[in-house]
Amino acid sequence: MTVGALLALSAQAQVQTFSKPEDAIRYRQSAYFIMGQQMGRINSELKSPSPNIAAIQRAAGIVESVFRLPGEGYVPGSDKGNTKPNAEAFTDPRVGEIARRTAGELAKLSEVAKGGDVAAVRTQFAAAADACKSCHDDFRNK
Repeated sequence: MTVGALLALSAQAQVQTFSKPEDAIRYRQSAYFIMGQQMGRINSELKSPSPNIAAIQRAAGIVESVFRLPGEGYVPGSDKGNTKPNAEAFTDPRVGEIARRTAGELAKLSEVAKGGDVAAVRTQFAAAADACKSCHDDFRNK
């Protein structure tokens, strides 16, 4: 088997499938919960008189990684029930644009955190949080 075939199989195995829409909703919510907890941890550290840069670095890395997960949970039928995204979140092409922007801002946050400059982390955290908020503002049930 070629390396390309192995990579294709590996990528295919990573695609999440759900037996029912409620499973997709729980999957999405779980990923968002983890991200929210880690963003909250960063925010708390940044408000501390002596921020723990190692904790910030770890949390930023987790958020960057976990951000890739919720998109798999936006499957047909998972727009109904106990869920926060509004109907437009499933069809509006701006969601993809916002997701790409947010992924970039989160990657920058992780990279800036590695540098250890708390002031730079504060600035990039604000940019990342703003990117997240832009989706919440337009595509979340109120």
